[in-house]
Amino acid sequence: MPSPRFQLVPAAYVFLRRGDEVLLQLRRNTGYMDGHWAAAAAGHVEAGESVVGAALREAVEELGVVVAEEDLTPLVALHRTDGSGEPIEQRVDFMFTATRWEGEPQVLEAAKNEAVRWFALGDLPLMPPHERFVLERWWRGELRGIESFGWRRGEAAAGLSTRDPHIR
Repeated sequence: MPSPRFQLVPAAYVFLRRGDEVLLQLRRNTGYMDGHWAAAAAGHVEAGESVVGAALREAVEELGVVVAEEDLTPLVALHRTDGSGEPIEQRVDFMFTATRWEGEPQVLEAAKNEAVRWFALGDLPLMPPHERFVLERWWRGELRGIESFGWRRGEAAAGLSTRDPHIR
């Protein structure tokens, strides 16, 4: 009997950018990275929803801003793990940037977000490690369109060899 198909948890992130600054939110009461500054708009892609739709929805729900689809710029697709080996802890994050939007960004989910603030990309605060990884590589011009995060060096491609039965 074949094993169940592996599944990733998809999420969409929107980093609003103003010149050399990025808007971040201070997380609280979420149970994950509370006290860290994170993407001001981010969340899971819902069933039947596209990743672009999720990004646009999150910007409205979390910040009260409307980003037009044509103003959403893909930044990276990040495949990440926490190293536990548990399937739920492997995720794929689709990150976008926007430099134009309608409305003034504000905290709309006060139970989960304490504040929003602009930070210089070259001087980021305490952040979830995978988000810091993306923003720092982006700032240095080193970010690739697809990245892996959380594996030990060389582990991201560890299963790729001529002995792998899935490669012909």
